[in-house]
Amino acid sequence: MGDFFQSVEQLKGELENELEIQLAQANTAGEIELVRVKFLGRKSPLIQHLKQLAEFPPDQRAPAGKELNILKTAIEHRLVEKKQQVLTRPQGPPLDVTLPGSAVVQGRLHPVTQTIHTILSALLPLGFEIVEGPETEFEYYNFDALNIPRDHPSRESFDTFFLDQPSPDSKKGRLLLRSHTSPVQVRVMERRKPPLRIVVPGKVYRPDPLDPSHSFMFHQVEGLMVDERTSFADLKGVLERFVRTLFGEGTRTRFRPHYFPFTEPSAEVDIACATCQGAGCSTCGRKGWLEIMGCGMVHPNVFKAVGYEVRRVQGFAFGMGVERIAMLKHGITDIRLFFENDLRFLEQF
Repeated sequence: MGDFFQSVEQLKGELENELEIQLAQANTAGEIELVRVKFLGRKSPLIQHLKQLAEFPPDQRAPAGKELNILKTAIEHRLVEKKQQVLTRPQGPPLDVTLPGSAVVQGRLHPVTQTIHTILSALLPLGFEIVEGPETEFEYYNFDALNIPRDHPSRESFDTFFLDQPSPDSKKGRLLLRSHTSPVQVRVMERRKPPLRIVVPGKVYRPDPLDPSHSFMFHQVEGLMVDERTSFADLKGVLERFVRTLFGEGTRTRFRPHYFPFTEPSAEVDIACATCQGAGCSTCGRKGWLEIMGCGMVHPNVFKAVGYEVRRVQGFAFGMGVERIAMLKHGITDIRLFFENDLRFLEQF
């Protein structure tokens, strides 16, 4: 028995000394784990001594086991203390509070998002409210309710992004990615009665070839005003006020007759080229004017589709491409720059 207890006392002294040396060199949780395995693992001297207890007489096992378990508990506590020290100590070099602070690099809004905010900020003071709707739309809302007949070219599969999944409402036609934000206007008119003043921002999708002036995905902002006495004069007043807020008080506008299925009469809105002031230059293609949006009085067939009394209400609608506005305001010549995520371009805004 004396020899066994002597070996236990010798083991205790050796392990305690070696443990402190090993812990002094351990600086991470992983290194502490390696120390734990060395001193408490299945092949460690301490565990081997515990396994040898069964070879001694019963009267020697209890006191010897007690001493070994006291040693094992002491090692475990020491490992926990060391791990706590490593986990709670400051990471990295000491902090010198006398040094000047480091500037935090701040992100910024994408130029398209900035332009949307600018457009909405110019329209909200005129009494418009912001409304949004689904980008996955029914054929009915994207075409039928907007007076776009079934023989219109945009109803062909190669002119619109139709979806393969079945429509949950066969009466409203196939599902597609909306080609304009006008379907939201129809949805709002179905739910609400005049007077209405809404503006609808969002993404739209058209299978256009990717070139400096076209993209298969871009952004639109469309507006709608409906009341009993809304006139084309109101439309011109709103848009001229909007243009001057956006491009400056001295900006000149003109309205050109045009055709849209969902408005009648319809017009394109141009602004005088800011570069040449209407004289004609390379920026405006020698025309002196730059197109910025389309507009018109809401077609009676659209009012019929939403259940409005055609003889009692009238209204106007307008819409613009956000990227087009951004390109005019900032002198950008290629729409693809907005979507390439080149920080050298984006950090300019």
